[in-house]
Amino acid sequence: MTKKLVFGHQNPDTDTIASAIAAAYLVHKAFGDETEAVALGTPNAETQYALDYFKFEPLRVITEADTKQVVLVDHNEAAQSVANLADVEIAGVYDHHKINFTSNAPIWFNNQPLGSVATILYYEFKSHDIEIPEEIAGMMTSAIVSDTLLLKSPTTTSFDQPALEALADIAGIEDYEAYGLAMLKAGTDLSKRSAKELIDGDAKSFDFAGNVFRIGQVNTVDIEDALTRQSEIEEAMKAEDFDNFLFVITDILNSNSKAIYLGDNSDAVEKAFNGKLVNHVIDLPGVVSRKKQVVPPLTAAF
Repeated sequence: MTKKLVFGHQNPDTDTIASAIAAAYLVHKAFGDETEAVALGTPNAETQYALDYFKFEPLRVITEADTKQVVLVDHNEAAQSVANLADVEIAGVYDHHKINFTSNAPIWFNNQPLGSVATILYYEFKSHDIEIPEEIAGMMTSAIVSDTLLLKSPTTTSFDQPALEALADIAGIEDYEAYGLAMLKAGTDLSKRSAKELIDGDAKSFDFAGNVFRIGQVNTVDIEDALTRQSEIEEAMKAEDFDNFLFVITDILNSNSKAIYLGDNSDAVEKAFNGKLVNHVIDLPGVVSRKKQVVPPLTAAF
């Protein structure tokens, strides 16, 4: 039987890694397929905290799929996936992003606008009546915490909190808020990361009416401290050679952001966020979600 590789997007975050692990287990138990969860990059500090806490080894990192069939989690766009995606058969997708996907044959495609792919997978486990192992439930708990910022993000839905509470109970987490805050803070120590690591750690490319934007995001507990490295960050952004680069710095405690923008579409960026760029920086009050609060207004502006 051909093994199916299960993986998320490039520059993986906690939901990507946890959902790959969970989906690989689900597909194996539900359909009898041999599966392997892999990653398209090394885990960030937040994700590593969760992996260590629940005693998981980091997933095998690949750039090309070395099997015939794959299952995608937390993405469905080819630009965010493995280099040879066009050469393999996509057997399934579990995602919660906008759909930019075509298929030559019917596939198992589950895309719902929930706060986390792990939330989708939780209800999939329930629908198949499959018991979730404690350690996988812990990773799924971590994923929901990460993607919803402890249920404070505007991406949070009425489905996420029940899933989070149930998964935390399975995982034996007595206080998921305390655990979640510790995990989120583990990912906010920016001092040990190079400027390139900061801008690449959670970055995706988007096309807005022919204008390619690279949008990176990093979480912190002190935006102004992060901006003391602005010149270093801008040099790293320039070296990436994108026509437009927006780097969002998000305060996870106060639910606000500021962004550094380099490119020739300043007017459109100011229009999108109803603000002014000052020394390449724009204030984004109340913005925490790239998916819900950054990409849609840029789409509208173009």
